Amino acid sequence: MQNLAESQPERNPDQDDQTVEIDLSSTTTLDLTSFQLHDLDSVELPPNLTELDLTANRLSRLDLRIANLINLKKLSFRQNLIDDAAIELISSWDSLSGLEELVLRDNKLMNIPDVSIFKKLLVFDVSFNEITSLHGLLKASNTIKELYVSKNEVTKMEEIDHLHELQILELGSNRFRVMENLQNFTKLQELWLGRNRIKVINLCGLGCIKKISLQSNRLTSMIGLEECMALEELYLSHNGIAKMEGLSTLVNLRVLDVSSNKLTSVNDIQNLTRQSLQIILLL
Repeated sequence: MQNLAESQPERNPDQDDQTVEIDLSSTTTLDLTSFQLHDLDSVELPPNLTELDLTANRLSRLDLRIANLINLKKLSFRQNLIDDAAIELISSWDSLSGLEELVLRDNKLMNIPDVSIFKKLLVFDVSFNEITSLHGLLKASNTIKELYVSKNEVTKMEEIDHLHELQILELGSNRFRVMENLQNFTKLQELWLGRNRIKVINLCGLGCIKKISLQSNRLTSMIGLEECMALEELYLSHNGIAKMEGLSTLVNLRVLDVSSNKLTSVNDIQNLTRQSLQIILLL
């Protein structure tokens, strides 16, 4: 039988300890999701990056090199350990003024950070933090189209009037009692206000909205939706609504969730299309 040791190919000593070098200079996207990094000291940040995703790490401070990524459009610190003191640094990074998407979701923020330098910002996400007020949003660019502040401790809708370009507003799981200061959102498509303490629907005359979520509030009436004629999806489950009303004008409605309310009958849907009726009731 042949000796297995003799059958092994001879090793070339010149091949030992060779390192494969990868040129990252032209890389534009870097995804470091779930690397459990405590810092970025061991990470090369290519100068041409346009997207940097640092989701699900253990970062508690900002790496100063990020400020040199002048082409950056999307930056995510989602699910890290960033607090107010750590994020304050970003307000001085003028070189990132072209940033379009900033995600700070699920960190340790207690205040809205200063993002006034981002004049082209389109998406801003500070959901799942410990924020108690929207104070500071007044400095945010009026270019924002998507604003996410869900799962915080906010009590008042304020400093948002200037966000005329908003298409998606997510304020669910806060402590709002009143719907207010929405009148300027003439381009709003989706409004998410579930799990708050709202008692009365007040959409300030907006007729452009296609999706509204008000589940798990303290509503006792549907009145206030009459002018939302573009509405396609309406979620009102887990409230105290006893009567279906104010729906006859919602001719584009496709989904209506009124489960877990106090309804005893189904009415005020006679003007809705047959197509709507096929999927409208989730009683």
